[in-house]
Formats: sequence, C-alpha cells, structure tokens
Amino acid sequence: MVQESFIFSFVARGTMILAEYTEFTGNFPAIASQCLQKIPSSNSKFTFNCDHHTFNFIVEDGYAYCVVAKESAGKQLSIAFLERIKAEFKKRYGGGKADTAIAKSLNKEFGPIMKENMQYVIDHAEEIAKLVKVKGQVSEVKNIMMENIDKVMDRQEKLDVLSEKTENLRSQAQRFQKQGVQIRRKMWFENMKIKLVILGILLLLVLIVWVSVCQGFKCTN
Repeated sequence: MVQESFIFSFVARGTMILAEYTEFTGNFPAIASQCLQKIPSSNSKFTFNCDHHTFNFIVEDGYAYCVVAKESAGKQLSIAFLERIKAEFKKRYGGGKADTAIAKSLNKEFGPIMKENMQYVIDHAEEIAKLVKVKGQVSEVKNIMMENIDKVMDRQEKLDVLSEKTENLRSQAQRFQKQGVQIRRKMWFENMKIKLVILGILLLLVLIVWVSVCQGFKCTN
C-alpha cells in the first residue's frame, strides 16, 4: 500500500539531506534536492504539484521534512506523515544531536522509521482524515473566538477612549465652573468697589453740602 501512495521522503538540515527513504528508482531525489535550494528559511508548510505527484514540505527551525506522494494520496495524509516524521526526528535527534550529522548519515537508523510511518499513515488514512477534520473545526472555532475577543478588546479600547474623553470633558467642565466662580467673585468685588466708591463720593458731596449750608447759616447770623 505504501508503494501506491508515498514515493520518497527525506529530512534535511538546510540543503543537506541527513536521511532519506524510497522504494522506487527515479529522479525524485534530484528534484527534491533542487527544491531545497529554493525553499524559504522561515517556518512554513507548502505543497506543489509536478507530473501527477505532490512535493510536500514542512520547514521548521532550519530543518526541512519532505515527502513525495501520488496526487491520489491527498495533501492531508502527506502533511500528517510529515508531522509524525518531524516529531520522531526531534525526539531522537533533538537538543543539537542532528546539528553535526553529515549527509545521509542517518539513513540506516531513520530510514526504517520513515517507512514504518508511511505504512501507519496509509493504514489509518480514514482515522487521520477524521482527526484532521476535527482539528480544522477546532481551529475554525478558535479563530472565531479569537476574532470575537479581538472585537471585544477593540470595543473595550474604544470604550476606554470614550471614557477618557468623558473624563477630560468632566475635568474641563469642573475647571470652567471653578473659573466661573472665581470670575463671578472677582466681578462682585469689583462691583462692590465701584459701589463703595460711588457711596463715598455721595457721602463726600453730602458732607460738602452740609458744611456749606452750616457755614452759610453762620455767616447770616
């Protein structure tokens, strides 16, 4: 069954293939090696088609995991296989063990593991497809939840801005009110000064008139 789906698989560090497995002869290793020269250095997953076959890649932390499969195998199974291979490889050679390995030095040890996982994925294709579907649904729900959270956060941010503006307006109103009270008090004092001045002038005039009248009576007498 493996021979009907998966053709060739390898694990590479940068552009150096550390382990590979295939039951076929052909130019797939050469094509895959050429692909290594062009794949992005950043973590990514991608697939491209060539001559009724798919070249599936997972690039992560400087390592590339690839499987060449027939189109009939489907992208989901290919990626599921690569995820298993990636996990196995990290478990066995993580922590820097693979950083010094030379080209194809892991074939003997890791080749059978790739073969075993190819067979496992094919034998459990239906289960894996269901699992991938469930994961997709969970991811979709998660994305919806994150989108809703973003909306709530955005709304909260807008409410915070509105609250800040309201607080600023309230502070300005309080300042205006305080300034208004001060102005009214100042105007009241100014008015009182004017009234007192006028009252003083009137009293002075009255006093002058009174003194004049008193002097007039004295002169008459």
